[in-house]
Amino acid sequence: LAEDSVPGLRERKKLRTRATLIDAAMELCLRHGYENTTVEQIAAAADVSPRTFSRYFATKDAVFMTLIDDYSHEVSVALETVPPDIGPLEAMRQAHVAVLTRVASHQVGRLTTERIILMLRVINASDTLRRSAFEFRHDATEVIMAKRLGVDIEDRRRRLVTAVFSSIIVTACGDLIADTDTVRLGPM
Repeated sequence: LAEDSVPGLRERKKLRTRATLIDAAMELCLRHGYENTTVEQIAAAADVSPRTFSRYFATKDAVFMTLIDDYSHEVSVALETVPPDIGPLEAMRQAHVAVLTRVASHQVGRLTTERIILMLRVINASDTLRRSAFEFRHDATEVIMAKRLGVDIEDRRRRLVTAVFSSIIVTACGDLIADTDTVRLGPM
């Protein structure tokens, strides 16, 4: 690795604090429920002040939307590699499967299978977060999809693909609140 690509001490400390806040938020929300968990509790569990929490995340929701954004970034990278002759919904499916496969083999930075499972459990246990996740849009993915379709980003066909695929994902992941079966989460 080039020296420029290795983060300095300050940046590594910021990344650790961010990860600690995310882990604390997920643990507390799983234990007490999303609505019953406060920013103050998350900060205390991470051994930081609420003010420090606010330097990393504007709201409690932002913790989980950041995780969705991290995952969506990886999907956008994978989507660029799907051949252009593949239809839009199949291209999205292939990109998601590629990311989940890489995550399962520990080839994706901060994403882990466990973190994705926990994130989905917390999101699915909260109507507020589930709605936010459904409405979430990742700019890079939308630009790539518009380009694949040969349309403007605001074109209704691109919006339809996004809405349909979001519905598929939300429905497919909709029962991941408790691990009650023995099926391994991941691409099928």
